[in-house]
Amino acid sequence: MARRLMIYDDTCRGQDGRLPLTWAWSAGGPLYRGLGRLDAARGVTSWAEGLDWLASQQEPIAEVQFWGHGRWGRALVGSEVLDASALQADHPLHPALVQIRARLTGADALWWWRTCETYGADSGQRFAEQWSTFLGCRSAGHTHIIGLWQSGLRGIRPGQAAWWGADEGLQAGTPAAPQKARTSGPSVPDTISFLSGAIPARCWR
Repeated sequence: MARRLMIYDDTCRGQDGRLPLTWAWSAGGPLYRGLGRLDAARGVTSWAEGLDWLASQQEPIAEVQFWGHGRWGRALVGSEVLDASALQADHPLHPALVQIRARLTGADALWWWRTCETYGADSGQRFAEQWSTFLGCRSAGHTHIIGLWQSGLRGIRPGQAAWWGADEGLQAGTPAAPQKARTSGPSVPDTISFLSGAIPARCWR
C-alpha cells in the first residue's frame, strides 16, 4: 500500500531566539498518525537526511508533507535551503529527488509544503511549477505566514502554470522583490487549520 509520509525540521529548538517550533512539528506526526492521515513521520537535521529517508522507502509513496520554515520559493531545514536549484542534475540533492520521483504513485501523488509563503511571489510561483513538473505529481504550498491558521493554500499539477496572483499574501515589497508576507487568519481566503489533513477542492484549478 502506498505510504503517506511526513518530514519536519528537527533543528528548530529555540536556539538564536527562534521559537522552538520543532516541538509542535514533532507532535504533529503522532497526532496525524492517530487520526489516520499519515503512516510515518521523521524529524531531520538536513535536507540530505530527509530526502534520503524518503528515497529509501520500499513501498510506493502517495503523499509527502514537509513541516518547517519557508520563504518565497524556498523551504528550510535549519539554515539549509531547498529551492529549484535542487532540480538540476549537478545538485547534491538531485539523485535523491530522482529516487523519490520513482517511488511516487504518479500524477495523483501529493507533495505538500506546510511552510510559510513558499508558493508566494514570483519565485514561489516558479518553484511551484518546477517542483510539481519535475516530480510528476501534484504539489501544494502556502502564500502566507502560517501557524495554527494556514492561509493562501494553493495546489498545482504537473505542467500547469501557477494560477494564483503573484502578489497574493504580500504585505510589503513586490512579487519580484518580496519583503514581508501577510499572516494567516480565519477570514483570509483558502485558509485551513493546522488540524486539517486534506486540501479543499477550491484550492485547485
